[in-house]
Amino acid sequence: MSRIHTLHDWNVTPEEAVALQQRLRSQIRIQPLEKPVELIAGCDISFNKFETTVYAGIVVIRLDTLETVEEAGVVSETTFPYVPGLLSFREIPSLLEAWANLKQQPDVVMFDGHGIAHPRRIGIAAHAGLWLNIPTFGCGKSVLVGKYDEPAPERGSWSPMIHRGETIGAALRTKNKVNPVYISPGNLIDLPSALDLTLRTDGGYRLPEPTRRAHLLVNALRRAQGAESTEKPSD
Repeated sequence: MSRIHTLHDWNVTPEEAVALQQRLRSQIRIQPLEKPVELIAGCDISFNKFETTVYAGIVVIRLDTLETVEEAGVVSETTFPYVPGLLSFREIPSLLEAWANLKQQPDVVMFDGHGIAHPRRIGIAAHAGLWLNIPTFGCGKSVLVGKYDEPAPERGSWSPMIHRGETIGAALRTKNKVNPVYISPGNLIDLPSALDLTLRTDGGYRLPEPTRRAHLLVNALRRAQGAESTEKPSD
């Protein structure tokens, strides 16, 4: 497993977290992939807004066959409060715990959340990408920031998401006549590569297989702990 690049302490206040986001955003690099992808990981997190228990799951998939080759999940506790726009400070420490349990190094990581499609351009996929130092991108189920024109109804159609005059991602139709998902680069990847990987990991559902399977994993963790399944907000 690759070395995790420790960037900062997670024991911070919300005000300190915003300052960290403002500082770290300049380190994000949006660029084409440097090598072909063989293994792609999906990450998901589940929690109840006002509780401290966090369920984190990572599933590693072979891109050419969509075969699951490894998965890791953890149940942990967070001390960071629920603050929209700062969810990565609740979520990433648990994901790093799960990441440490993986035996294989993914080539790219897809997050259930956002990359630069974030008010300060550093959603969970971008923030975690700086820690992991491998290509990362977000596949959100809802919009955090940005406006877009509705893409054509056919699978593969997409339209850019614009925020403050900047293209920060795309609304992508993964199935005919189904609501789009919201793709944004995180770090060490560009938007065309992220769109391509999302469509190549199609298993017939609205959500691509990496994050869909990670979502199933965290729900299984919740059931094992006697907790009901829930949807978390995107960040």
